[in-house]
Amino acid sequence: MTLKRLYVAFIIEINTRKVHLLGITQHPTSDWVVQVARGLASDLEEAGHQFRYLIRDRDAKFGTAFDAVFTSIGIQILLTAPQVPRMNAFAERWIGSIRRECTDRILITGERHLHHVLDAYLAHHNAGRSHQGHGMLLRAPHDEPNTIPFPAPINGIRRRQCLGGLLNEYRPAA
Repeated sequence: MTLKRLYVAFIIEINTRKVHLLGITQHPTSDWVVQVARGLASDLEEAGHQFRYLIRDRDAKFGTAFDAVFTSIGIQILLTAPQVPRMNAFAERWIGSIRRECTDRILITGERHLHHVLDAYLAHHNAGRSHQGHGMLLRAPHDEPNTIPFPAPINGIRRRQCLGGLLNEYRPAA
């Protein structure tokens, strides 16, 4: 086993904090980035979703071909200012969370293994945990909006472990 650096392409919907995994590679090139952009653009058109803006950093891999894919479907590209990590704070926070909660605690053996781990983490992140975005409500994204959470008795809660116990999701017992 050799140590290799793997690169992950992802996108975050700011209003819902939902993260989408786009691809994983050992060698990100401008051609790979353009192919990922084309896949995302076709998925967006099929699903009927429409982003207005795409915030990206100034990496040389994101060239004019990458920008052209998104401008062709009406998405405006916004570049982050040089050396200003707070301008892309949502992505930086998600990267920090996934490193602290997941990948720093697991020995990743390859691209397939990382894809499996990230899929499990994204399922937990997108549906199983609350995001304190809208009015600081501690609700998971799929919870009923009119439900008032009350403390539940200990025997009325069930825990579901993910990734060998690294992540835990709690649900009311049926």
